[in-house]
Amino acid sequence: MTVLYTVGGAAALAYLFTRLKTRLELSMAKHRSLTGHARMARRIASLIPFYDYGEDQFFRSDDAPADIAGRRRDSLTRLSQLWGQRFGQTIATTRQATAGISDLQFTAAYRVPFQFSRVVRQHLPTGSFLASSSGVTVTDLDGNVFYDLTGSYGVNLFGHDFYKDCIDRGAERVRDLGPVLGAYHPAVADNVVRLREISGLDEVSFHMSGTEAVMQAVRLARYHTGRSHLVRFCGAYHGWWGDVQPGIGNPMPANATYTLSEMSERTLHVLRRRRDIACVLVNPLQALHPNAPAPADSSLVDSGRQAGFNRQAYAEWLKKLRGVCDERGIVLIFDEVFVGFRLAQGGAKDYFGVQPDLITYGKTLGGGLPVGVLCGRSALMKRSRADHPVDVCFARGTFNAHPYVMGAMSEFLHRLESPEIQDMYRDLDRTWNSRTDRLNSRLHAANLPVRVENLSSIWTICYTRPSRYNWMLQYYLRIEGLALSWVGTGRLIFSLNFSEADFDAVADRFVAACEAMQRDGWWWTGATMTNRSIKRRILREMWTHRHILTANRNRPVAQTTVA
Repeated sequence: MTVLYTVGGAAALAYLFTRLKTRLELSMAKHRSLTGHARMARRIASLIPFYDYGEDQFFRSDDAPADIAGRRRDSLTRLSQLWGQRFGQTIATTRQATAGISDLQFTAAYRVPFQFSRVVRQHLPTGSFLASSSGVTVTDLDGNVFYDLTGSYGVNLFGHDFYKDCIDRGAERVRDLGPVLGAYHPAVADNVVRLREISGLDEVSFHMSGTEAVMQAVRLARYHTGRSHLVRFCGAYHGWWGDVQPGIGNPMPANATYTLSEMSERTLHVLRRRRDIACVLVNPLQALHPNAPAPADSSLVDSGRQAGFNRQAYAEWLKKLRGVCDERGIVLIFDEVFVGFRLAQGGAKDYFGVQPDLITYGKTLGGGLPVGVLCGRSALMKRSRADHPVDVCFARGTFNAHPYVMGAMSEFLHRLESPEIQDMYRDLDRTWNSRTDRLNSRLHAANLPVRVENLSSIWTICYTRPSRYNWMLQYYLRIEGLALSWVGTGRLIFSLNFSEADFDAVADRFVAACEAMQRDGWWWTGATMTNRSIKRRILREMWTHRHILTANRNRPVAQTTVA
């Protein structure tokens, strides 16, 4: 009996040791940041108190001297007056609509770090309505013309006029059938042929958004592997549904998701060891800023934003990942909803030389209309089992393969092969790398603390001098006639039809905006200021305000006696 107890105890200890070792390996494969630790990030987010700066502290949050604070105050007053003169109708319409549109309420509050938001909204309210588009420009309700650097969140790859035409001609193509759902328009068959050629995969399913396409990819991977967990990489975005957004932004924990560090040997080790991983999701956009989330100005509290693209290194990483997935029977999914057709006509698989098992597309593929598409190997796309007919993987949507969307998609896919579009793809990297280098040379020569990093025609603006006010640049860029998305300077997206003259005009305005911001004192830097000292100061502010809130909450309320 003693021997049995001894053997049983040893077995239990061995089992416990193995479990602890596996758990430690998983923990070590996470990125050493809050973005890499989703549960911890959610807990910390729930502890951060709201507070904001009054007008005096707004201009001196970095302990700038009085003369610098005065220049900043004067510049904000000038900008505010100019804002009202130029954008009055657009702002008024936005203000009227905001009360009934929750998205506008959110974006208005989160364009800048929350401590500054109230004062910014008071002086520089941003309009969210446009009247028209043409070429590489958009026009607001006041008649202001802007060079469009928003890219319509990735949709606008070939220019506004291209998509207007795709929609018009696509509608003509399917008008006789109209919005009949369930049966397919013949354009669907043509689209499938072209998508199979582009993706290098066997089968296609149509969805209503990129998020839905990714949901279906993960569901099919789980169905066919019989495994529970998906792997996403730190910072990557794959839509807003729960399993791929396990941290801040999701009110519920994602219990079947592993968030691991990208370009990490420890991650490859975990993939080799664990038996519960169904699939790995890759968003090729992360090649510009591995393991970091989308660089919005709302989180731009210092100058720590980093980006940089190394095509060879990222391709090598994807090849290693492909090899491990093959070894372990893990489904490799490329989420090309955002970058599909931007890096190359064949997408990221051609650009990096790696063939995934499943690919999701969306955005630009719809020819200007909303769409999601999943392409995959036949064995993974099946939604039922021949030997178990009731065991199915169901996924449908009323508007999947809508005739008008399919018509616009058909126009897009046909035009993708036209000589005009072929010219845009020719020397694509060289063109955009050269443009980036030229602008960076001008910024450096003018001693401006700004640098641009790019993944082809996708840009991120980085800052080279410690500052708490980098987020102000988005407003200087707008006053110079450059339209940015609500995330600000973190992501500028050019359509490929920008000519050299168009780009030179953008560069001129960009440099002018930076020079004005520097003259107005926003990039003043104290002798001892560092990114670390800025973050420490913000932490002290948060601690102080949380302590005040806790004290106020625990303060006894005086009782009132009613006679």
